[in-house]
Amino acid sequence: MSKYDPEEVVRVAWYYYVESYTQKQISELLAINRTKVIRLLEYAKETGVVSFKLKQSDNKRLKLEKELMDKFKLNDVCLVPRSETLVNLNESLAVATAMYIINRMPDVHYINVGYGDTLNRVINHLAASVDRPINFVSLTGGVNYYLPSFSKRFNANLNLIPSPLLLSKEETRNALIQESSVVEIQKMVDLSDTTVVGIGGLNDDATIVKNGILSKNDLRLLQMMGSVGDILSHFLDEKGDLISSDLEKRLISTSLDRLRKLDNVIGVSGGSNKVSAILSVLKGKYINVLITDEATGEQLIAKE
Repeated sequence: MSKYDPEEVVRVAWYYYVESYTQKQISELLAINRTKVIRLLEYAKETGVVSFKLKQSDNKRLKLEKELMDKFKLNDVCLVPRSETLVNLNESLAVATAMYIINRMPDVHYINVGYGDTLNRVINHLAASVDRPINFVSLTGGVNYYLPSFSKRFNANLNLIPSPLLLSKEETRNALIQESSVVEIQKMVDLSDTTVVGIGGLNDDATIVKNGILSKNDLRLLQMMGSVGDILSHFLDEKGDLISSDLEKRLISTSLDRLRKLDNVIGVSGGSNKVSAILSVLKGKYINVLITDEATGEQLIAKE
């Protein structure tokens, strides 16, 4: 097993040999110290990752990452490589996100996490991989959606909003968000080191439908209102603007204005049925790091 993350080795080699970044610039860009940059460059040469040219597949993918960063003014993009054996895209994205956080943000202590199948997998993979406990802070209501689902080792503390995701009445929601237990979690959101959110499409197998929070008819109504997807269960139009609906008034979720003000917001989503939703989130400037798959990255460039 390699002592270094193969993706990190390729990235450092790309920026140094192709983009002509200095070691100092690479260190700042990837949030790693300069000594590690030097070691990664030496390792790249020793193992044949680079012999003054990168493998064609890595070259193409890294160019696409750079194109997405430039086009959507992102701080970083990480693409899961194209694979014929890919069975579960959500699982691959979750593993990639956990690796990204462990490798790029080794000192992270508090992580805000959104709702969704991929995000629950991220929580489990991170909690199973770290030596010291990670503190997760929920960005939405819905306690059950954040609980451990498959990790045998769960080295984490969960700080959860003690409420459902969606309330039956607007008045109930307005009263609940003023409760001290909810207010305290929102204060923690502002102080966390990084934030990870999913991006949902308007398809019948969406997690929010599978969990019985919304019905298929609810989705049809949102589509008729111009929605193309959601982030933190806030539904957006193609420009990235919030759709005003009855659902929004009953939702327990971190506001989009608050999300925009946070640093290190990582958006995780992939698949052709999510392209319009991801574009909407990018246009709304709700995230500054995107983790998706290579095929989706190509569609984002082609569609925009």
